[in-house]
Amino acid sequence: MTNDTDKRPDIAVIGTNPVKLWGLDTQERTRRIAAAAALGWQDSEAPAPPCVLVNAGFAFDPGWLRHIAAHPGKALSNGGVPVLAYARTEDEARAVAGAMRNKTPLPATSSLDVTAYESGPVLENKELRKRETPFLDRLDADTVRPLERASYFGAYKGVTDILTKYLWPEWALVITRIAARLGITPNMVTAVGAILCVLATFAFGYGHYWAGMAMGLVFMVLDTVDGKLARCTITSSWWGNVFDHGIDLVHPPFWWYAWAVGLAYWGLALSPEQFWFAMIAIVGGYVVQRFVEGAFISSFGMHVHVWEKFDSQFRLITARRNPNMIILFAATAFGRPDLGLIAVAWWTLISLLVHAVRLGQAYLQRARGANIRSWLQAPA
Repeated sequence: MTNDTDKRPDIAVIGTNPVKLWGLDTQERTRRIAAAAALGWQDSEAPAPPCVLVNAGFAFDPGWLRHIAAHPGKALSNGGVPVLAYARTEDEARAVAGAMRNKTPLPATSSLDVTAYESGPVLENKELRKRETPFLDRLDADTVRPLERASYFGAYKGVTDILTKYLWPEWALVITRIAARLGITPNMVTAVGAILCVLATFAFGYGHYWAGMAMGLVFMVLDTVDGKLARCTITSSWWGNVFDHGIDLVHPPFWWYAWAVGLAYWGLALSPEQFWFAMIAIVGGYVVQRFVEGAFISSFGMHVHVWEKFDSQFRLITARRNPNMIILFAATAFGRPDLGLIAVAWWTLISLLVHAVRLGQAYLQRARGANIRSWLQAPA
């Protein structure tokens, strides 16, 4: 008998399943999840411990595999049947593999610590800024669409802006499904979005606000699709993240500048004083707010948006691209895109002030001995 739990476990799938989720069978999907978590792989029905055994009859959120892989001797079951289990010894591996193949619970004498999925265990996802019970269910022809939906919404950030949270999801789900079926990669989606982003900038610069907002709308939806497609098909990459987030970070100031220039075509050009106030407030405020957010991460190891519930709620409307576009859309609908830009400038300054105050409050609370932690974390 071996007992080598000092090294990270390998991953092994027990059984086979022809049903595919997002175009991937259980073997390939699990292999990708393991690779993304830098875990080893064993193509064996009798894997050598330490190993995490995966039941091919189920589909689950990647977070479950990472969670079990970090807890030797831990198992997760559904309907009594083990779905994931970290086997430390050959005896444990044999018992788990047998139960998975026979679709039966582990023996009462098992040394594994089993958690039933039905009990609602909660995980914190720091990357997506949320606490939840990630999806897990049997994978068969009848559950594919519900599981894909659960997988898609499981890839959504819990703390984000109002449009991304409430308006985009259903649209983006349809596009994500189509892209997955056609084999379109996340980087292809990002590239199309980048082209539309540039075209929208030129449209704004010539006062074609409605055309620019239409192209910007598609770009903003695709900006959601590429990330969800990457997470659902387990194809996230370093370059993809740089490409996507780089565009997100860089383009907003160009949009606001182009919008200001385009006002001349409506006969609503800002005075030099108004123009520079708007540019300094919007662009400068945007840059400084990013530095404030970075300072919070550096000082407290988390985004300011997940500190307290207020911060998560304020993230819905803070002066980022999507909330700003709501302001500009409303102002343009009333024929005053100039006032929309001025309103965005003031809202940017107000948002910056809120974030700066929150940063100062966090420093003050820490100086008084308080533990600065996210409200999304489990109670200490």
